[in-house]
Amino acid sequence: MSPVFDVYVWVEPGDRDGSLSRFIDRYVDVEQPGDPRFPAFVRTFVSYDPAHGDADALAELRRDDAAERAFSLYLRAIGYYGAIVTVTEEGAFVLGLSLDGPLNVSETTREAADLMAALMAEFAATGGIAGVELAPPQSAAEWRDAYVLLRTVRAGTR
Repeated sequence: MSPVFDVYVWVEPGDRDGSLSRFIDRYVDVEQPGDPRFPAFVRTFVSYDPAHGDADALAELRRDDAAERAFSLYLRAIGYYGAIVTVTEEGAFVLGLSLDGPLNVSETTREAADLMAALMAEFAATGGIAGVELAPPQSAAEWRDAYVLLRTVRAGTR
């Protein structure tokens, strides 16, 4: 199995109205999402109608005990190797897609840059990052400090 090239965009809490449901509709295989906690995630963050036990199910996704709010959900994607949705410590979303195998690094890097620009425009994201086998940042500090091959910010943001 070749490594994947991960592309992420940062969607601010105030800018995310509808972004998550659009991302799921367009990029996630909702019939076979690949993680049994996906329905709990949708009820909590899309429908805003969590069921009893959903908070506990989502807490299982936390990377470690130090995480208070942050977690990542790895899902099957439509048209891509994978889809990743992260809720950050600050309440922002990091939306990600994985490209299969950077066999031709320059071609994959170009594809990742195009995908990053498209995702930023589609979801009004304030920034984008990409790299090989890149874990999704779960806080603004992790986003800022991530070692990446590509990084961009939307004009007028920091």
